Amino acid sequence: MITITDILPAGAWTGAAADSVTLDYDGRHRRRIVLTGASGSEYLLDLAEATHLRHGDGLQLPGGGVMQVVAKAEPLLEVTAHSPADLLRLAWHIGNRHLAAQVFPDRILIRRDHVIAHMLEHQGAHVREIEAPFDPESGAYHDHGGHSHAH
Repeated sequence: MITITDILPAGAWTGAAADSVTLDYDGRHRRRIVLTGASGSEYLLDLAEATHLRHGDGLQLPGGGVMQVVAKAEPLLEVTAHSPADLLRLAWHIGNRHLAAQVFPDRILIRRDHVIAHMLEHQGAHVREIEAPFDPESGAYHDHGGHSHAH
């Protein structure tokens, strides 16, 4: 089994990936795990500390080449509003509940939760169930595991 110990942040590597692994949000926060690539090959991810892998990150293969991390689509809520100010207010309500959120200029993605959906709709949000990759913002005190992600 091939052991992987180095992560190349998305955008820091080029060329075609030798293999890929598709993981949901929880599956991308790891220190040590056996991964099965799209090719069927098995790899041991063995990092010094737990790290959040982001969509597009590369896992450096010891003999050369890179295995690309792909964010798996999962059940989410897409939250939109009538105006940017309304969306900002909704973002405050989401943050006040310490929910993981992926923030865009015109929408917010959160994990599917019917109680939260109901609360947001009562705050004037438009809430739609979708399936999409989820790559939420890191918390203010989140350790990037020795590598940074410039976005």
